[in-house]
Amino acid sequence: MNPPAYEVNFDGLPGPTHNFAGLSFGNVASMENRRTVSNPRAAALQAIRKIKLLHDLGVKQAVLPPHERPNVTVLRRLGFTGDDHEILRQASRRDTHLFLACCSSSAMWAANAATVAPSADAEDGRVHVTPANLASRIHRAIEAPLTARILKKIFREEGSFIHHPPLPGNVYLGDEGSANHVRLCSTYGEKGVQVFVHGRDASRTSGRHPTRFPARQTRQASTAVARLHQLDPDATLHVQQHPDAIDEGVFHNDVICVGDRNVLLCHTDAFLGGRGAMDRIRKVFLERCERELVTIVLDSDQIPVSQAVESYLFNSQLVTLPKDSQCLIAPLQCRENRWAKACLDQIVDGANPIDAVHYVDLAQSLRNGGGPACLRLRVVLTDEEFSRVHQPVIWTASLHERLVAWVHRHYRDRLSPDDLLDPEFIVESRKALDELTVILGLGALYDFQGPHEYRSKARRARRLAYE
Repeated sequence: MNPPAYEVNFDGLPGPTHNFAGLSFGNVASMENRRTVSNPRAAALQAIRKIKLLHDLGVKQAVLPPHERPNVTVLRRLGFTGDDHEILRQASRRDTHLFLACCSSSAMWAANAATVAPSADAEDGRVHVTPANLASRIHRAIEAPLTARILKKIFREEGSFIHHPPLPGNVYLGDEGSANHVRLCSTYGEKGVQVFVHGRDASRTSGRHPTRFPARQTRQASTAVARLHQLDPDATLHVQQHPDAIDEGVFHNDVICVGDRNVLLCHTDAFLGGRGAMDRIRKVFLERCERELVTIVLDSDQIPVSQAVESYLFNSQLVTLPKDSQCLIAPLQCRENRWAKACLDQIVDGANPIDAVHYVDLAQSLRNGGGPACLRLRVVLTDEEFSRVHQPVIWTASLHERLVAWVHRHYRDRLSPDDLLDPEFIVESRKALDELTVILGLGALYDFQGPHEYRSKARRARRLAYE
């Protein structure tokens, strides 16, 4: 019998360069808000308030640090020369898209950081971690090396955690992480059913494909991750996302589907094959978990796909609370959207385990195309595995206070894409991240934290103060 386990949310923190550059083709919100003014301080504080809400509800929470932005290392590798300020100036003038990509704070959406398999599902009984290569977008693809480094620092006990490198970064193996993956189970510690959702089969030119927006996740990437994680093929399903939904702006599966334990909430247009795909999932779940899967399927009369994308209803977090009740953490937009609000009221009043909805203000994240579920990486852990996680990233009242004060010290409350060229901005960002690595006890994490001024007496003094 497997030991009891629970789900821990590792939430990404928006970085100091949170901006609306409109880099994500196929993400409607990102495209619509291109080059408008952002508020990095509000973005970070909104994310922190969501973490605190879940923690207060009894859900275990942890944080993932932002990536260093602007990413001067990438620009230098691509042929720009000079000091940091000169490199940024050259890049902004010669390749604006690349410059903005290297300033993106998109790593905040931790659902794309990796796919994680719990020890209960892996043949070798260990937690398997594969960072996503995010090969479809340059501003996300450059995240993979640092994401892998961060995850190795946090899940560092070799006896419990297996780290696989990101899949080779190409269109055949496009991997977008757990945003296209759902694990269903009776309880977290028991063997579950893994559902991988792909937008296209890269080996086929025929069949149904989106025509307006690209399909990012490939079946080949999903099957490779399943093999690496030593998952039981009989308890692993590969289903295709509906191409029409992708063309409506459902760029990841978690924009139209969310699951937790024995509950699956989705739209009728979530999967190609519709009812047949759902029947396959139900059948395998019943065989493996020996109980019925509770499916809550909303159709277009209840909420059109366009309204689901606008409200981010399905990007709500579905979580199990300590007394086994379930609730949804929904974006505030759902309360203001008549379609979404009616659906959520119906769900709470219906015959299913979900008995509450908590609305959260994530306006800054949503304007860039990411809701509550985008901001977290779900990791199922036993008590022993949890004890081997790097503890300073685990959420506590003390960490909450430190992070709120840190954001107020370092984050601007107004940022336009043009502000990214401010010579002082890279200094501000590095100072913030340097202090954060002390708060989280991560040591030298970023490229700029080499043997120079950032390893100064002042930094050592700050470490002693936090310790």
